[in-house]
Amino acid sequence: MRTSKERVIVLTSYERKSLFRFLAVYLVSVFILLGIIGYLFFENNRASMQEAMKFEMMYRARMLSSEIAMKAMEDKSQEILKKEQLLPFLRALNHCRFEVGYYDGKKKPLYTEIQSVKNFDEVFYSEGKNCFTVMEDKSEHLGVRYIVLKEYDLMLSFQELRIRIIGYLILSFLLMGAVGYFLGRLFLRPVREQIESLDNFISDTTHELNTPISAILMTIQSLKGVEPKKLKRLEASAKRLSVMYSSLTYRLEGKIEPAEHLNFATIIEERVEYVKELIESKRLNVTLSLEPTEVFMPKTSASRLIDNLLSNAIKYSDLGDSITISLQDHILKVKDTGIGIDKNVQDDIFKRYYRANEERGGFGIGLNIVLSVCKQYKIKLDLESKKGEGSTFILTFPKSTHR
Repeated sequence: MRTSKERVIVLTSYERKSLFRFLAVYLVSVFILLGIIGYLFFENNRASMQEAMKFEMMYRARMLSSEIAMKAMEDKSQEILKKEQLLPFLRALNHCRFEVGYYDGKKKPLYTEIQSVKNFDEVFYSEGKNCFTVMEDKSEHLGVRYIVLKEYDLMLSFQELRIRIIGYLILSFLLMGAVGYFLGRLFLRPVREQIESLDNFISDTTHELNTPISAILMTIQSLKGVEPKKLKRLEASAKRLSVMYSSLTYRLEGKIEPAEHLNFATIIEERVEYVKELIESKRLNVTLSLEPTEVFMPKTSASRLIDNLLSNAIKYSDLGDSITISLQDHILKVKDTGIGIDKNVQDDIFKRYYRANEERGGFGIGLNIVLSVCKQYKIKLDLESKKGEGSTFILTFPKSTHR
């Protein structure tokens, strides 16, 4: 009886890739949207702040111009005050937060708190981190033609606004990312539940098949008076079922077994001998070129690795084709001259339950087991294949697996 598992979504590598792709598209879209919103918000506030500053500076400049005009009307006897009288008056006028400069018709300073003014033609403009307002009095009361105000806080306000908006955008982006991740996992839950249901069904089915398969194999050994050809065909079919059963139980149960030092060449010879009847039933020519190679992994995993690579080569080979298995310099190559694999599906064949060819049968689980074992024991897995010309699976064992 199968014990119930805790309802936790454990994603496979392919499901994680799908989730990450979804999150990548989602987050890029959110980033662009938030960027546009942030930019528009900043520009709107910047324009409002700049317009308010312009209004305030222009208002202050007009007030100063009015005070100068009133002073000129009071002193009707002299159009321009003497310098010793004008400077104290202009200095006293500045009681605001702006720096002020007063200039004559030749743009020479009468009194100024501003180091330099480069532009007297624009009413309001910014230069560097400062803003300037220029008020022109064509009447030149008291000899003052231009009143210039300088403000140095607006650009700092813009910078603070920009930093604040960026901070809000980052927080919003992180929040939307968390929401996207939650939604992605939520959407994957039904898929995961369906996969678990399928796993449970296959697991139950394989357990029910174990007893009859074992009985068939034992009965074959005791049969007498049966035509050898028929007996071999029966034994090949039974062993094929046994290999399929072993692969399914290995993948679904996921038992962790202790690793040990193995002669991988011996394992290959044993597994080839085990399916000899199946090889002979398709009249395949199998060539072995093996040198003793020690690996450190459980024997069950090593057997499943070879079983599935060999089963895949047999399944996708036609009558009379060839299979070559070589093991040299810690590199295993399983080559067949079968139907080959289209380049556009070569990455998909390692996915669980994926079948590149519906006509050849199978559960679509064998190469997924190969990939899982390779990942677990850090074995590099490569595939060379061309449609109609066969396939070669190349396994490179890491140095760490050697004694």
